[in-house]
Amino acid sequence: MIEQMAVKLARGIKQRSPEHPATVAVLTHSLAILINTFSILALTMVLGILTDHLHETFVVLVSFAALRMVSGGMHLRSGTFCVIVTTVMVLIVSHVEITVNWTWGVTAISFLIAARFAPTDIQKQSRIPRKYYPVLKILSIILISMNFLLGSSVVAASFLVQTLLLIPWKEVGNR
Repeated sequence: MIEQMAVKLARGIKQRSPEHPATVAVLTHSLAILINTFSILALTMVLGILTDHLHETFVVLVSFAALRMVSGGMHLRSGTFCVIVTTVMVLIVSHVEITVNWTWGVTAISFLIAARFAPTDIQKQSRIPRKYYPVLKILSIILISMNFLLGSSVVAASFLVQTLLLIPWKEVGNR
């Protein structure tokens, strides 16, 4: 659905500005990213308001996105499916309440997963040269480590979900 909407918008833009150097394919890709991001933000914020967890929802979105930017992770094949899965994940995680000890434990698990697997599939979402991947790993670890100071259960849960997306599950099953 998102992809179809992006194609339709891209074709309309190209018809109105045929001299613009961007191709329909480039416009489609860019618009799909924008539609996907806006859809996730709008849906999660509305659900955050409806469930009276707006602050937690915002914290989950920011922490998840910040870690994802530097650590990468698995991608879903459909933008629509991504919106649905991400929205459900954010809604669930925004309601997580665990003890301080569990928060530290979950944060430590995320730390270890990021130390082992970050960055994963980052080339699919950025143009950062491979030589900077060790820096991305360090940034991922630093970001996760900040939750040892914050002690936020929703940030711990958000980081855990994101770091689980770093594990190359297909390879794990083949060992």
